[in-house]
Amino acid sequence: MGTRWRERTGRGVELSLRSRLRAGDQSAFGEIFDEHASALYGYAVRTLGDWAAAEDAVSLTFLEAWRLREKLHEEGEGVRPWLFGIATNVLRNTTRAARRHRAALARLPARETVPDFADELAGRLDADAELAAARRALARLRRADREVFLLCVWSGLEYAATAEALGIPVGTVRSRLSRARSRLRELTARELEPDRGIGQVRGGHGHVARSIQEQIR
Repeated sequence: MGTRWRERTGRGVELSLRSRLRAGDQSAFGEIFDEHASALYGYAVRTLGDWAAAEDAVSLTFLEAWRLREKLHEEGEGVRPWLFGIATNVLRNTTRAARRHRAALARLPARETVPDFADELAGRLDADAELAAARRALARLRRADREVFLLCVWSGLEYAATAEALGIPVGTVRSRLSRARSRLRELTARELEPDRGIGQVRGGHGHVARSIQEQIR
């Protein structure tokens, strides 16, 4: 099927990627997966704070993209904003489902757990701790501001692309990002404040706070 859509039209112009996607060209979906899956995964990890859940979110994003392919406008250069817009909706639903799941688990009787101290997990545990520290600061933002920050700063979308992904004006993106940066400066300043009499950064995540702080300047 992909070969057919790579053929040139009578006007001598190759069909655009958007046109191929709208037509259900599977090779076109393979192309956008190869190009954007990694960035979408990073966005999902930072939003959810869970590596496995992020993988599921990326899979759901591409399934939704396939289902909604005919709604993609033929005009436009890239599909990155469209994909991130779908991912944002998937992550909103995933976050709500996770909250319901945690609430259900909290109602169950407590069970004794045995921690796994395998050496090969040490790196993942450190990464999880750093991710959790970053998400604690981000979680205090309004959802709308947090989504703009994640898309613009941590996913590298331009203002116009973020506006397209979220369906909001560019001016709103700018104002939300400015508000998010100001709020995160306050939050990371608290993370960097040493504990009295200990001389360590509060929570042991000063390097995480500094990393966020560098990105919000």
